[in-house]
Amino acid sequence: MIAAKGYAVHDEKSALVPFSFQRRATGPRDVHFEIMYCGVCHSDIHQARNEWSGSIYPMVPGHEIVGRVKQVGSEVKKFKKGDLVAVGCLVDSCRTCENCKQGLEQYCRSAVGTYNSLERDGKTPTYGGYSNQIVVHEDFVLRVADNLPVEGVAPLLCAGITTYSPLRHWKVGKGHRVGVLGLGGLGHMAVKFASAFGAEVTMLSTSPSKEADAKKLGAHKFYLTTKKENTKTLRGYFDFIIDTVSAPHDYNLFLRMLNTNGVLICVGAPPTPSEIRPFSLISERRSIAGSMIGGIAETQEMLDYCSSYNIVSDVEVIPISYVNDAYERILKGDVHYRFVIDMSTL
Repeated sequence: MIAAKGYAVHDEKSALVPFSFQRRATGPRDVHFEIMYCGVCHSDIHQARNEWSGSIYPMVPGHEIVGRVKQVGSEVKKFKKGDLVAVGCLVDSCRTCENCKQGLEQYCRSAVGTYNSLERDGKTPTYGGYSNQIVVHEDFVLRVADNLPVEGVAPLLCAGITTYSPLRHWKVGKGHRVGVLGLGGLGHMAVKFASAFGAEVTMLSTSPSKEADAKKLGAHKFYLTTKKENTKTLRGYFDFIIDTVSAPHDYNLFLRMLNTNGVLICVGAPPTPSEIRPFSLISERRSIAGSMIGGIAETQEMLDYCSSYNIVSDVEVIPISYVNDAYERILKGDVHYRFVIDMSTL
């Protein structure tokens, strides 16, 4: 076993505190690496506070992980000591179901999350990236190019792939009008990718102060959704809307902004149910769909694309001791646009 340390939450009402635990010994197909940076995702808060139910405590959150290989197992072919590597939201899957065979491990019903999950033995909890080191099967480890700032790469493992995957799935590109709802960790990556793919990008926000940033990130237009005249102007305008909002909101308002056959793609996950009026869909054959991260091959594709086109997340690097404050700031929307923990401060 490997002695590890990190920060954990012990119940849904507690703060994150220092925590010592054990990682498994490096197996023949495992990669053991030292964690350099770990992003702080809104889903970390949802799970730490049991807002999606089923949380497993003690919990070490974190699934936007970048680090340097310390040791590889005897049968590992893809990586060697010293390589810069990453792990996202998954550390295992069944490998045999139809989704896994198609490279859609994120939809495997036996997928193992990087944290707040159980290994395939059904009893060993997984612990995430708010820690100093991790051991992961090589099939779920990703290669990171060394031409990008490592701290900016970390959020690509969740915020990046969560927005890249649906844009690729729906083949979004030149000639499409794309709305991005919410300029946060997910939203700022959706703007970067959609504009890089050649689409016309419009930021939809409740905050007038975000207009300058949205356009700097690549948005061509900006509309305040709090102004009734804007919602009328945008009726039937978009081919796609990427909805990144994790707070309760009215989906019907944005469905009406879609053109015929338009798709509202939900990647944010509000903690409470929402009402959808059938005529918001029926009247223009619109759809509402969801998308969750990406498979391992697609995540590697995304990392390679970012390396080629110099795309990273905009981040605020913090010490681990600041993580509880970071949670509160995320809930207030006070981050531009992803917190990333410097794990050397542990």
